[in-house]
Amino acid sequence: MTKRCVVLLSGGLDSMLAVRIMQEQGIEVEALNFKTVFTCCQDQSAQKARDLGVRLTVVGQEDDYLDLVKEPRFGRGKGANPCVDCRIYMFEKAKRFMHQIGADFIVSGEVAGQRPMSQKRRDLDRIAYHSDLDDLLLRPLSAKLLRPTLPEREGWVDREKLYNIEGRSRKRLIALAKKYGLQEIPTPSTGCSLTEPKFSKKVFDLIDAPGESRRWDFELLKTGRHFRFDTQTKVVLGRDAAENDQLLHAHQLADANSTATMSPENFVGPLALVIGPRTDEAVEFAAGLILRYSRDYDAGNALVRVDGQIINASTTELARTLGTIATT
Repeated sequence: MTKRCVVLLSGGLDSMLAVRIMQEQGIEVEALNFKTVFTCCQDQSAQKARDLGVRLTVVGQEDDYLDLVKEPRFGRGKGANPCVDCRIYMFEKAKRFMHQIGADFIVSGEVAGQRPMSQKRRDLDRIAYHSDLDDLLLRPLSAKLLRPTLPEREGWVDREKLYNIEGRSRKRLIALAKKYGLQEIPTPSTGCSLTEPKFSKKVFDLIDAPGESRRWDFELLKTGRHFRFDTQTKVVLGRDAAENDQLLHAHQLADANSTATMSPENFVGPLALVIGPRTDEAVEFAAGLILRYSRDYDAGNALVRVDGQIINASTTELARTLGTIATT
């Protein structure tokens, strides 16, 4: 009977090779892509699934994913990235999907030693153990460096046709891509904004603020410039017309934490969201930020609309002073 596996497909070279290796051995492949607030390669994975001739299912995070971002059990990388916890979470989802579709095992394109935060030997073992997959998680690119899994021992997969690749060099991976006839070789990508220093700064600012941050707050981190006014209040400014629209849409959602929208009335500039208590001081701070990122306004008559109210931002000394302070 033909065996069936679930391959985690990010759209990167490693996961594409994992699919091809399984297909070469006559294994039926179902591709699974895991989507979070912070990942950015779903379009790529969909295209690669079509190129590879496999069906793709995209699964999203649940709210408990944000809990591991806030307090990861196994620590973070150089940014806000809880890589080991994230991989465990992904494989737990993959195991659930495996049972739902009646597949036999899970396959990942991970390469031993390629990523320092999640692909050291001990991390690979830790991820397999804590995701409760252990013997059912096959990593074909590095399988000969790891202990044989159930699919190998039972002969579902021929271990001799697997590989012993390790480290960060892509030479052997690229050679394999040519062997398997992959036409386009993706460039390396983290695919996760939590590894980016500037974005991580926004994440830590949100985590450290008092109160309960929700999915809406994390989603908003991807849009605009973020400024901390005080421990409870921050202001987000759009960087262009598209982001202005995105912020306005976010404000109108049922679970929004924003308390005011602010926009230029008689000049061109960014829209602002106030998140937290809508105090006069917070509004003045936001007005100053709008002026800071605007041009060609009347210095004595710069009008800003605060929901249904219009204020003259240029007459507020506090706005001119605080509007130059940015923390995220």
